[in-house]
Amino acid sequence: MRITNEKVFKIASLSCLVFFVLFFIALIVSLFLYITPNTFISILFSDEILFAIKLSLITATITTFLSLILGIPAAYSLSRIEFKGKDFIDTILDLPIVVSPIALGAALLIFFNTPMGNIMNDFFVFTVYGIVVAQFTIVSALCIRLMKSTFDSIDPRYEKMARVLGCNKFQAFYKITLPLAKNGLLSSGILTWARAIGEFGVTVTLSGATKMKTETLPIAIFLNLASAEVEKSIVVILILISIAIISLFLLRRVGRWY
Repeated sequence: MRITNEKVFKIASLSCLVFFVLFFIALIVSLFLYITPNTFISILFSDEILFAIKLSLITATITTFLSLILGIPAAYSLSRIEFKGKDFIDTILDLPIVVSPIALGAALLIFFNTPMGNIMNDFFVFTVYGIVVAQFTIVSALCIRLMKSTFDSIDPRYEKMARVLGCNKFQAFYKITLPLAKNGLLSSGILTWARAIGEFGVTVTLSGATKMKTETLPIAIFLNLASAEVEKSIVVILILISIAIISLFLLRRVGRWY
């Protein structure tokens, strides 16, 4: 009876797994069945799609760089330094992860129309620079959370030993902690970049949806569906899926490289 129950449990568990796998495979296959190869190639190399790819890659890369530069010391502070109000700050930093992107985009739009942010209105609202701000608003919190987990997993005794051997705090961090954290930091960078590529809600609210101006890949899907150009939307969706697959593959390879 015990063996039978185990088999039933195993079959039930695997059945759920197979369901999810087949469900997502069916979605991807349906996209390929909807469009012919020749149409896919012609749309892929159209000026609009190439512009959306270029803009998405550039803005996501800039956003990831800024998130890492500012997020590494922020994550380290949350991981290593104890101070009053830490739980409150930790909660505030998690807001972009759980709050609706549309709500965050509206908050940014309102901010840039207040006396405090009005001087930057023309620079960020409905512009390409606003795309970076929108992406940064969403992905920086994710980046900090991921890097904090990495620093949490590193024994602080390594740094203390480095201090005993003559390193100052910065040297201990740079020579000991960062090398130990490189695997997690690289993973954080990959996930942050991939999330920035797919960001839509904050971007469309702050920067608008203008063809060949603020048209990132997710906005291209929105614009083409709105104008009933389904085949263009499918091409962009397949591009985003390809980017996601490559990013996830790299993420899984990170642990094997180091």
